[in-house]
Amino acid sequence: MSDRNTEKGAATMAKSEFVIKPGSNEISVTRVFDGPSELVFKAMTDPDLIPKWWGPRKYWTKVDKMEAKSGGSWRFINGDDAGNEHGFHGVYHLVDAAGPVIIQTFEFEGAPDMVNIEYLWFEDLGDGRSRLRGRSICPNIEARDALLSSGMEGGMTEGYEKLDVLLKNI
Repeated sequence: MSDRNTEKGAATMAKSEFVIKPGSNEISVTRVFDGPSELVFKAMTDPDLIPKWWGPRKYWTKVDKMEAKSGGSWRFINGDDAGNEHGFHGVYHLVDAAGPVIIQTFEFEGAPDMVNIEYLWFEDLGDGRSRLRGRSICPNIEARDALLSSGMEGGMTEGYEKLDVLLKNI
C-alpha cells in the first residue's frame, strides 16, 4: 500500500484497504494515517474524540457510553437530520496502549444476533505516520455479507478520512 507520493514527498489521501475472501467470515482492513500510533489509539479510546470522526459523513455520532478499558463497554448512536438513529455497542475485551491493541465486540442493534469480534493493531511507522490493521470476525458468512451490504466499507472509509483530518488537530 502506498499513500504517499514519494517523487514529490507530499502526502496524498490515504486509502482503506479491505480484504474480503470468498467463503470466509472475516473482513480485514489496513490503513496508514498521517499521525503517530499513540494519537490514533487516543482517537479510538477518547469519548470526546469519537463523535468527531466515527461513521459516515451523512450521520452525526453520539457516545452514549464508553469505558475504553479491558472489561469496559461502549455504545454509539449514529443519526441523521431526518431523525433516524442507529445504535451500535460492544464490550472491550482488551485495551492495551502499550501493545498497542484493542480487542472488542461490535454489534449493530438492528441485527442483535450478529456479534462480531474485532481486533485492532496499531503500528508506528517511525516517520510520523502509523498503520492500523483491523480484523473483524463475523459469526458466519451470511452475517459478513449483511455487514458488507449495509455500507460498512464506505462508512468505515469515510470515518477514517475524518480521523486523518482530526489527527492534524489533536
